[in-house]
Amino acid sequence: MKSIHEELNELRLKSQFREIPKITTKKDGKVIIGGNEFINFASNDYLGISTKEDLKHEFLKSNNSLMSSASARLLTGTSEEYTCLETTLSKIFNKDAALIFNTGYQANLGVVSALIKKGDVVFSDKLNHASIIDGMKLSDGDFYRFKHFDYNHLENILKTKRDKYNRALIVSESVFSMDGDIADLDKLVELKNKYNCLLMIDEAHAFCACGNTIAGMSYGKDVDIITATFGKAIGSFGAFCTANADIIDYLINKSRSFIFSTSIPPINIAWTDWLLTEKLDYIKQRKALLEQLVSETHALLKEKNIITPSNSHIIPIIIGDNEKTIKISEKLFAMGYYIPAIRPPTVPIGSSRLRISLTADSTYEDFKNILYTIY
Repeated sequence: MKSIHEELNELRLKSQFREIPKITTKKDGKVIIGGNEFINFASNDYLGISTKEDLKHEFLKSNNSLMSSASARLLTGTSEEYTCLETTLSKIFNKDAALIFNTGYQANLGVVSALIKKGDVVFSDKLNHASIIDGMKLSDGDFYRFKHFDYNHLENILKTKRDKYNRALIVSESVFSMDGDIADLDKLVELKNKYNCLLMIDEAHAFCACGNTIAGMSYGKDVDIITATFGKAIGSFGAFCTANADIIDYLINKSRSFIFSTSIPPINIAWTDWLLTEKLDYIKQRKALLEQLVSETHALLKEKNIITPSNSHIIPIIIGDNEKTIKISEKLFAMGYYIPAIRPPTVPIGSSRLRISLTADSTYEDFKNILYTIY
């Protein structure tokens, strides 16, 4: 049996060893690392909200919510702030109800593992997030993974497997976190209706960043369960699930990641609700800035005949080899750009990449400089 030390050395030899970056300061699309300033193209803060000091000061002038919940919500860890935010979310997504989780990982893990029990089944896109995969593994049901965006493959699995189970759940992200491509939600809705399944869509990378509304890509479509996070475009912390009242009540009673977690501090919940209500126009303005940048950058990619799976604000430049990807990342780092190498197991073996994450604080000129450096 290999020791922990031996396994770590193997990761180093494969150029897959990871370390936490020593970031000291973040502001307006920039990070300070080791006393040096870098332009940040690795953030999920898509609207650039989390580092805006003026927003923080404005919020704190009118809010004195508690700094800790001190309990799980089913005990004393709930508050009026939670009720307000869950009401706000259900209105945004036009659903009966919503339930707040501590993280996106806990939301997906908790929803899938609670809904699927022995005799049930999940049909999951091959590239779905680790939180969905772990939720399937934690459940007592079976699961099948269909090839990424191959809905013919999904239907073939549904034809042969669906009738063997009671409850069935189809799960997909809307905007995929590592490829930046967008699922065909209309086709997924068609299949879930045809084969009597529930449909769950993870809107983590689309909420407040993509789509015709701030609700992401699935708004107005027949999607049963939507999950998303506050820690990305909305610049806060936490996550949620929104669905019909029965599903939300079921999760309150069955989802272990919800039941057994101390809840998020009320002040953070109040901050999220304030942004989604009092600062909604600001969010829409920042979203429009991001959308304009996405349009310009993708036009440049097309002009230069650079092939990428993306059609969103997440743009992967797939290099393949781990060591080569690290070297390009280091070259960009020396130029003042922070774009860490993304390697297995985050992405499949042989598809190491630079994941360029556009935000409302990014500029077209910086993106062009990065692209010309890589190519």
